[in-house]
Amino acid sequence: MGRLTVPVTEQDHVRGRADAPVTLVEYGDYECPYCAAAHPVVGEVLRQRPESVRLAYRHFPLVNVHPNAELAAELAEAAGEYDRFWPMHDWLFTHHDLVVAGLFTEGMEAAGVPMTAVARDVGAHRYLGRIRDDFIGGVRSGANGTPTFFVNGVRHDGGHSVADLLDAVDQVSMSPSRLR
Repeated sequence: MGRLTVPVTEQDHVRGRADAPVTLVEYGDYECPYCAAAHPVVGEVLRQRPESVRLAYRHFPLVNVHPNAELAAELAEAAGEYDRFWPMHDWLFTHHDLVVAGLFTEGMEAAGVPMTAVARDVGAHRYLGRIRDDFIGGVRSGANGTPTFFVNGVRHDGGHSVADLLDAVDQVSMSPSRLR
């Protein structure tokens, strides 16, 4: 059973209450079809457990099979500089077909980011170090594919349906010794 080796900090992209008793960490790849399928599932888990679950998203681009994944992660990070990480993140998963094709202009427009500045930062690979740090942390934690989820620091090896993730969240939230 894998354990999260890099704790969630203020540097992570987090959705949900900071004091939520359950932290769901996702290592994902914007070009991965399984991550795209899991995206609405995670949204539903957050919707159903708004008081008890927060999500931290970390990059795990599998560049050997998804050649546009790292670029997409750089775009999300660049959008984050303008407080638009989550709109870009959502767009990238919702428009998975455009990510596969390497078409990102529409996403930058939809996320409302300054296209010239974002393109400059991505072209300079300003965020590549952070993305690679996420990846290394994922490898050290036992992520070997995408998506990989950790529930309060323990790798979730079950399914990726709403019921599966809710069950994992509920089991942890009812446990007297909730790991963080």
